[in-house]
Amino acid sequence: MEKGLELSRAFYEEYGKAMLADFPALSPMIAVGLVGSGSECFGYDDALSRDHDFEPGFCLFLPGEDKIDRSDAFKLERAYAKLPKEFHGISEFYDSKVGSPTGDLPLAAWLSISENYLLEATNGELFADPYGEFTLIRKKLSHYPADVRKKKLAGSLLLMAQSGQYNYLRCVGHGEPGGAALAVYEFVNHAMHAMFLLSDQYLPYYKWRFRALRSIEQFAPFADTMEFLLQSDNDADMAKIKADAIENIALAVIEELQNQNLTSAICGDLEKHAYSVNDKIEAPDLRNLHILAGV
Repeated sequence: MEKGLELSRAFYEEYGKAMLADFPALSPMIAVGLVGSGSECFGYDDALSRDHDFEPGFCLFLPGEDKIDRSDAFKLERAYAKLPKEFHGISEFYDSKVGSPTGDLPLAAWLSISENYLLEATNGELFADPYGEFTLIRKKLSHYPADVRKKKLAGSLLLMAQSGQYNYLRCVGHGEPGGAALAVYEFVNHAMHAMFLLSDQYLPYYKWRFRALRSIEQFAPFADTMEFLLQSDNDADMAKIKADAIENIALAVIEELQNQNLTSAICGDLEKHAYSVNDKIEAPDLRNLHILAGV
């Protein structure tokens, strides 16, 4: 089955280029691609994805009105309406995703923007961007600033420690299977977040996380382990097996922290590594925020 990105590019090649050729004043400034929300923008679409909001198309992005003739843009919009159904200004697109039309964000703003939106602002594929403005903003948003990544990572590590290393077996011991199940869910959720942060990638929408995790070489082997943690029972015998699996995941994360020189702690306690990562944040205002400020 042809993927949405492939279909979109083919649609642009066959119909879009000819349409844009009729607008010589605008075409040098138009970015063309398929980006934003929807599984096809991530390359995750399949036959089931086509049951809603699926059709051949592509996105056009124009610079601000101070750079273009609005009457030409209106004519382009009418021509475009006969093809796909998405039409954005560059500023409009990025403002809707991250609250900034230029992609310039203060450090504090990075902490509050949903990673889903950051991923939608940087996913997919551009087919053409001769003016370069869309690509420039996209590049600004492609990765977390180093200190923001550390703050988010510190919070994820602390929550991994609390849910997995501390509370899971306590819940089992107290005869709280529901609490144990929630502890496992919290551990897996924050472990995945830590793995994506360590890979310098944004955390995908939950239904795509396992698929995306399997594309990260150093952490792909743990996808099956985490599915096992979520799907298995929490009786006493199984809990011992699951506790060992949790520790194996913790050790793999710690090893990568050490490989990237993100921690100075030397132990298997994720909580100590969380505070060590936080201590390495260079910006004092960000470092001194509560350790969970990024999560």
